[in-house]
Amino acid sequence: MADYFAMSTEQLLEEQQLLRAEFLKYKNMGLQLNMARGKPCTEKLDLSKELLKMDNYIGEDGFDARNYGLLEGMPEARRFFADLLSVDKDEVVVGGNSALQMIYYMIDLGWRQGFVDSPRPWRHYNSLKFLCPVPGYDRHFRITEYFGFQMINIPMTETGPDMDMVEALVKRDDTIKGIWCVPVYSNPDGYTYSAETVRRLARMQTAAPDFKIIWDNAYIVHHLTDEKCEVPSLLYECQKAGHSERPLTFCSTSKITYPGAGVAALAASERSIKYITKNMMPMIISFDKMNQLRHVQYFKNREGVLAHMEKHRAILAPKFDLVKRTFEEELTPCGKIARWTDPKGGYFISLYLQEGCAKRTVQMCKDAGVILTGAGAAYPYGLDPKDSHLRIAPTYPSLEELETAAKMLTVCVRLATVEVMLKNRD
Repeated sequence: MADYFAMSTEQLLEEQQLLRAEFLKYKNMGLQLNMARGKPCTEKLDLSKELLKMDNYIGEDGFDARNYGLLEGMPEARRFFADLLSVDKDEVVVGGNSALQMIYYMIDLGWRQGFVDSPRPWRHYNSLKFLCPVPGYDRHFRITEYFGFQMINIPMTETGPDMDMVEALVKRDDTIKGIWCVPVYSNPDGYTYSAETVRRLARMQTAAPDFKIIWDNAYIVHHLTDEKCEVPSLLYECQKAGHSERPLTFCSTSKITYPGAGVAALAASERSIKYITKNMMPMIISFDKMNQLRHVQYFKNREGVLAHMEKHRAILAPKFDLVKRTFEEELTPCGKIARWTDPKGGYFISLYLQEGCAKRTVQMCKDAGVILTGAGAAYPYGLDPKDSHLRIAPTYPSLEELETAAKMLTVCVRLATVEVMLKNRD
């Protein structure tokens, strides 16, 4: 392999033929691998099977978790998640299995009813906008698209969203109602917000009195290295800045225990929690308190969760290392045709290609039996303006499958790059 940018047109044509032949070898292998989402592998799911043996459903105060009541969640579950999120117990509502469902409900609440600090419901505005750090989480963007928000791209940096741009936008426009944030090991770059970014988000002046920061701590304990990245408590920083109602913080055990049967939680100011639960009452009497209690009895506290996540790390870290090593070996010798992030935690690696190469790469991978997240998925409306970003999820396949998929991916990246370079030279 040699630097593609130093090759003549004739050399690129020769490289194209070699790559086509290599691609056909993979295509003829009959692969059937799905890396489209960050799913936990079976080995990780098996780590939590003792959880299913828990059968004591009487809470610490004698409350029977099998019965109606306690919309806010079991007291010990509220305390457990308060510890994870660095807030007070009374600032927590513990829900069902899905943080995404709770997030959706919050956007729906703002749209239908408004929040405790809203002059009027969001649906009464002629237009609504939401800030979207990109690349970001496609499910977040799908929610605001569903409710008709205009989504504004905010470039992500290694310390969080471009705060100069965020501050300038929210200061003058009261129809900008919030911002999506994954502050620890962001989806998909794996970046962690700096303390200064957290404080600027808390302090900034917004034209909308009910501006919301959707603070999705999906990967708060999903460490891949000895360095355990953390951020200051956004709720505490907002309280200090006089903006107590601004943050809505979420987390869940979906990628800690079971994605389909975990526990999710929401943290906000006490005033907001009372308002939110009041508006939840017509919808539900209580969430699955049996599952809440099982999780608390199994993990006991934050230290128990961190010990459990070390077992996750032993399974996941080698997969991330394999993918990054394959990229280094197969792409770096070709010149600056790609770059990728080196996350210290989370579930994804961002792979950035030459402009115009992402969709072609995904299609070739699909043709060869490897399904990736669609190109553009990490951008609002599925539109990556440069068609250059791919979200790589190494978590689900076995190491053997992952090695084959990663090598095949690099062949597709190189072939797509050569095709674009030849087209640009015509």
